[in-house]
Formats: sequence, structure tokens, C-alpha cells
Amino acid sequence: MSQIPTPGRIVQYCLSEEDAKAVNRRREDAINYRQNPYNPERVAVKPTGFQIHTGNQAHAGDVFPMLIVKAWGSTPESSVNGQVFLDGNDTLWVTSVAVADKNAESQPRRFTWPVTSAPRASSYGALGQPSSTFPG
Repeated sequence: MSQIPTPGRIVQYCLSEEDAKAVNRRREDAINYRQNPYNPERVAVKPTGFQIHTGNQAHAGDVFPMLIVKAWGSTPESSVNGQVFLDGNDTLWVTSVAVADKNAESQPRRFTWPVTSAPRASSYGALGQPSSTFPG
């Protein structure tokens, strides 16, 4: 049974080369700003709400969680808009992203549904104590 993308669902997104370049460019700009924060040209146009983007370098093919914020239809093939949670303090806004036909790592700018595994039986009871200490 195919899943239907809806707002609030979390999927896996594969970065494209363009995505990785955009993320890394913002992070490099942050490093340059910290090295010279009083550049008169930069200070004159510094927007309100300025954010320093920091995090690990992004690469094409990296897969990150994405929160779906808009679905363009109500079928399993519907494209989506979403916020990609990067390995840093920022996100990447992506639009009109299609579901992948196969492994997300081989399809940049596509999303896949996370693989779920069967729940593991816990050896602890409701209060965090080993189950063997509970009566009955």
C-alpha cells in the first residue's frame, strides 16, 4: 500500500548538487562575516533577522529528514514542499519535490518514506525497572 504525502509527515530527502552548493554557500558567507563583521557594504544592507548558518558541509547525495509542509495533491505521487533539517542550525526550503521511484541516494531532489522496523521488545517495565521485578 502506497503512502499519501500530507503536511506534518516526515520523509527522507536527498540533496542535489545545487542544494549542497546553496547550503555550503550560506555557511561560507557566515564564516566570512564572522571574520569581517564590520565590512561597511555588508553592514549597510544587513537585514533584520540576520542568521549565522553553521553546520557540517553538505554534499550531493546526503539524505536528511524533511518535514512536509504542503502537498500538491492527494495521491501517492503528489509533489510536496518542505523544510529539510540539515546537520547544523539551519534548514533548507525545497519546493515541488517528487517521490523517488527507488533508493533516495540515487535520486537527488526526491523524497522517500522512512523504512520502519518492528518494535523491539523492552526488558524494562513502566517505571524503568527490569520487568522481572514487577509482580505478576
